[in-house]
Amino acid sequence: MRNFKIAFLILTIILGSTFLFWDNILDFYSLLSLQLPKVEKETILIEETEKQVFTPPPLRAKEEVPESFLTQAGIIKWTNIQRQEYGLLSLKEDTKLNTAAEVKAQDMFSKQYFTHVSPLGVGVGDLVESAGYEFLIVGENLALGNFQNDEMLVQAWMDSPGHRDNILNGRYQEIGVAVVRGTFEGAKVWMAVQHFALPLSVCPQPDEIVKEEIDLNQSQIKELLKTADRLLSKIKTMRPKRGAAYKEAVEQYNALVAQYNALIEETQVLASQYNIQVNIFNQCVAGVE
Repeated sequence: MRNFKIAFLILTIILGSTFLFWDNILDFYSLLSLQLPKVEKETILIEETEKQVFTPPPLRAKEEVPESFLTQAGIIKWTNIQRQEYGLLSLKEDTKLNTAAEVKAQDMFSKQYFTHVSPLGVGVGDLVESAGYEFLIVGENLALGNFQNDEMLVQAWMDSPGHRDNILNGRYQEIGVAVVRGTFEGAKVWMAVQHFALPLSVCPQPDEIVKEEIDLNQSQIKELLKTADRLLSKIKTMRPKRGAAYKEAVEQYNALVAQYNALIEETQVLASQYNIQVNIFNQCVAGVE
C-alpha cells in the first residue's frame, strides 16, 4: 500500500508538471507554424550616362572684309561639303538646333559676351534642351567677325583644330546654325553659331512603363512588410496560442507573407528585364558611330 501511494504521488507530480507547461508547449509549436517574410532585395541599376559636350575656344576673324555676307543655308552646305570630303555622312538640319543657335547668337549681342557659357551660366547643353532637343552628344562652334562668305567662314573653322574636330566628328548626326549681324564692342559684325548633336533617340531607351511598375511594386512591398510586421508582433503577444482568434491571425499573416513574396518575385523579374534594357542603352551610347 505504501508503495502504491508513493507511485501515485510521483504520477501526480508528473501529470501536474505536464499540465503546467502544456500551454508553453502549444505556444512553441504554434510559433513554428509561422512563416517569416523572405526579404529579398533586387538592386535596380540605372546607370546614368554623362552627356558629352564639345566647345572649342570661340573664333574671331583675323581680317575684316568690308563686303562680308553670311547665310545659314550656306554654312550648313559648306560644313557638309567638308564632311563629305573626309568620307563622313552629311548632317541633317534640325529646327530645334537652329532655334538654340539663334538664341545663343542673339544673347551674345544682347549681353555683349563671346564665350560658350553666358554670364548667367547657360551653356550649349542648356540651350538645346530648352529648345526641346534631347541629346547624347552636343557641340558648339562660335565665330565673330566679318568673314567674306560662308565658305571662308567654314574654312576658318576647319583651320582651327577644335572647331575642325566638331565639324568632322563622325558621331554627330544633326546640325543647327544661326547667323546674325549686329553691334558688338561698338562695331557692326557677324555672329555665327553652329550646334552639332547626336540625338537621344538613336539609342533604344528603357521602357518607362516597366520602371513605373517596378516603383509601384516597391511601394506596395514596403507597405505589405509593415503590415506583416505589425501582425507578427501581435501574434507573438497573443495568449493562448490556440483557438479561433489565434488561428485567424496566423492565417492572415501567412497570406500576407505569400502576397509579399509573390510581389518580390514579380518585381525581380521586372527589374531584370529593365536592367537588360538599361545595359543595351548604355552600350549604344558608348559605341554608336
